[in-house]
Amino acid sequence: MTPFDTIIAGGTIATSSDTFRADIGIRDGRIAALGLDLGDAAETIDASGLLVLPGGIDSHVHISQPSGEGVTMADDFESATRSAAFGGMTTLLPFCLQAKGQGLRDAVSWYHGLAEGNCYTDVSFHLIVTDPTPQTLNQDLPALVEDGYTSLKVFMTYEGMKLTDREILDTLEAAKACGALPMVHAENDDAIEYLRDRAADQGDTAPKFHASTRPIPAEREATHRAIALAEIVDVPIMIVHVSNGDAISEIEAGRARGSVVHAETCPQYLVLTADDLDTAGFDGAKYVCSPPPRDTDSQIACWSGIERGVFDVFSSDHCPFRYDDAEGKKHPQGLRSFRWVPNGIPGVETSLPILFSEGVGKGRIDLNRFVALSSTNHAKMYGLYPRKGTIAVGSDADIVLWDPNRSEVLRQEILHHGADYTPYEGIAVTGWPVHTMLRGKTIVADGELRADKGVGAYQRRARSGEALTV
Repeated sequence: MTPFDTIIAGGTIATSSDTFRADIGIRDGRIAALGLDLGDAAETIDASGLLVLPGGIDSHVHISQPSGEGVTMADDFESATRSAAFGGMTTLLPFCLQAKGQGLRDAVSWYHGLAEGNCYTDVSFHLIVTDPTPQTLNQDLPALVEDGYTSLKVFMTYEGMKLTDREILDTLEAAKACGALPMVHAENDDAIEYLRDRAADQGDTAPKFHASTRPIPAEREATHRAIALAEIVDVPIMIVHVSNGDAISEIEAGRARGSVVHAETCPQYLVLTADDLDTAGFDGAKYVCSPPPRDTDSQIACWSGIERGVFDVFSSDHCPFRYDDAEGKKHPQGLRSFRWVPNGIPGVETSLPILFSEGVGKGRIDLNRFVALSSTNHAKMYGLYPRKGTIAVGSDADIVLWDPNRSEVLRQEILHHGADYTPYEGIAVTGWPVHTMLRGKTIVADGELRADKGVGAYQRRARSGEALTV
């Protein structure tokens, strides 16, 4: 009997803190040994010339989420997790949306039904609270946190999803009581509606007006208010998909006051701008997401936030809709006005190559910071560490081999998501995931899918150590 199921040999291992040469011995889906001359294995993978990294974790994705009458997301759990595996991801944290009037536990059961048996990566759910009734906050939420659903999200915008300040305070209080980490989508909905109405009065209906009616001040004010509400309750929060320097300044000011404020940014704020929405015809709809891409100064500010450690995690905010589809971007109402264009863009497969190429490849961040932003910090933030997010004895053998010198041009034809376009079409990247393993099993190698759906499993999470740091 060989001592290991698999040995990964000859590669350069990188974690969030160290870079070193060693081989990895895998047994029963976990890392059993790190060292040289590990002996025999049923399978040996030659990683010479490659980087050996922890599997990517994307803690901000939307899959099969109800999106309004006549609108259907482009990805189900099968296509989203398949695409993620090709992009170097091994764990996704999708959102479980509670509809108004729906029990939170009923929403969770429904999402499990969609995911079960259909995943190529592991998954774990965040909760979205849209109906903070006493039943939701005092019974369902504490029970679900005990069962491993240890994070929740609230919205300050979107009809049918947004909460009032009082409802946010009540939800933050409930999260604090049971040790859940609250996440906040911070945009001022009243300001957005005011600007949308003014745009409608002037006949401004093209996709480019999505950006101008969700301006930086609307995000800045909401970020300030979200942090203030968290300070009143005395609870940590995560501000998601931060897009600009003004919002970053609010986060830093909160931290300077002693508040525990975590932050996330996304690839659209590093390589896209509002100019991408300002195109002839309807093509700008391909870039409609919220907050919208900003300007080059905002890109510089977000890169600075990554470099200076303002951002704890880097996520895709994958929220895919087909473009040439009446149930997607070209929804009949969306064709009439930007305000009805389905809101979101695909990106789970492309986010890590963009961060690696633009970050590591261009000297903005080192390899260890890349690992922290793309894997380790997600695992620590959301109660998966050290089972996930690192290469260490005892951790799950979620491993991705990267070719740091491989160049690709991002284009729809090489991607595996359910959308019919990528907003990152034509962007050249250097650095590419070439082999993805989940718990020691090869999922993707040499551009081919090597596993059957259902290999991915739901992951129960511990309470975040970060959430308990008040």
